[in-house]
Amino acid sequence: MDFIPYGRQHITDEDIAAVTAVLKSDFLTQGPCVPAFEEALAAYCGAARAVAVNSATSALHIACLALGLGEGDWLWTTPITFVASSNCALYCGARVDFVDIDPATCNISIDALAAKLEQAERQGRLPKIVVPVHLSGQSCDMAPIRALADRYGFKVIEDASHAVGGRYRDKPVGSCAFSDVTIFSFHPVKIITTAEGGAALTNDPGLARRMELLRSHGITRDAAEMTHAPDGPWYYQQVELGFNYRLTELQAALGLSQLARIDDYVTQRHRIAQCYDTLLADLPVIVPYNIPESYSGLHLYVVQLDSDRTNRDHRTVFEAMRGDGIGVNLHYIPVHLQPYYRAFGFQPGDFPAAERYYARAISIPMYPQIDDEAVERVVASLDRALRG
Repeated sequence: MDFIPYGRQHITDEDIAAVTAVLKSDFLTQGPCVPAFEEALAAYCGAARAVAVNSATSALHIACLALGLGEGDWLWTTPITFVASSNCALYCGARVDFVDIDPATCNISIDALAAKLEQAERQGRLPKIVVPVHLSGQSCDMAPIRALADRYGFKVIEDASHAVGGRYRDKPVGSCAFSDVTIFSFHPVKIITTAEGGAALTNDPGLARRMELLRSHGITRDAAEMTHAPDGPWYYQQVELGFNYRLTELQAALGLSQLARIDDYVTQRHRIAQCYDTLLADLPVIVPYNIPESYSGLHLYVVQLDSDRTNRDHRTVFEAMRGDGIGVNLHYIPVHLQPYYRAFGFQPGDFPAAERYYARAISIPMYPQIDDEAVERVVASLDRALRG
């Protein structure tokens, strides 16, 4: 039978036509499509500005730099995320620590964050930035995080790589109502795609401008940003050390075309999730929990083996489903258990809720074009694997 991946892109004739039009145009990079995509994305999310870049990792990096993260500073995030959420701090010469997850939502625990901040204040090592990660597309509970940020003086970067198209307290994820910067990913398995790509959204024009400079070598052609008057119309200045993190016109055209269908994509993902919820009700698994304040983008649908109702081994179930042609995956290995981070002194047992999640989580296929027959096949495979 055909292999069912855990996620996949959906490309239409309109997407192909949009990219083809760019290929026939005068600009393959640094043309009109990137600003058009940025404006449309910011408008959709209700944010003042969007800065498009070549990956969410790049967006995290320049957001940290724009917020002044550097040597001697701390960034905190969750262990259950892709390594980019913490690596961005190391790129800046800063240090990383983690906050355990809430076992119900699998997002950062507000209680654990509050307790860790109280202790850090006494120790004189408060974080400069906290990066809540919207795992699977469900927003973290951002209002209490914002309240803690105001109390303790740290900046907030929402890693919403999974969550474009979602909402929190009836505001679009990306509005930055409770954060300084929000990061999106447009990798092919995400909600919409630019092939590779990402964006940083903010309501602070100064932050947006700094991120624009950082994505393109730190170079400006704006005389107002230069140290002296231009030598001539050809003139530019490098005013800080930046990077080549630009998005191409082809990618922006694809993203702009996909953005027109984002609500349909998220609606379809919710329909599929409801099917899974129903079909999995009698199986010994824990289905995703959604907080009332959040409408998830549903990038992923993660089940956890219920150890109170099954003694089936996590790896055995995973491998059995792979053997059935079901492209299950695992999001994520706790970052603190990675060898690179173990070298900083992190150990098994440091974040028990994250480690318990890792020991029983399986991402099952979730994408808008998966049909009911495939969903039923996924559930049947999981049922067989759990029965042995």
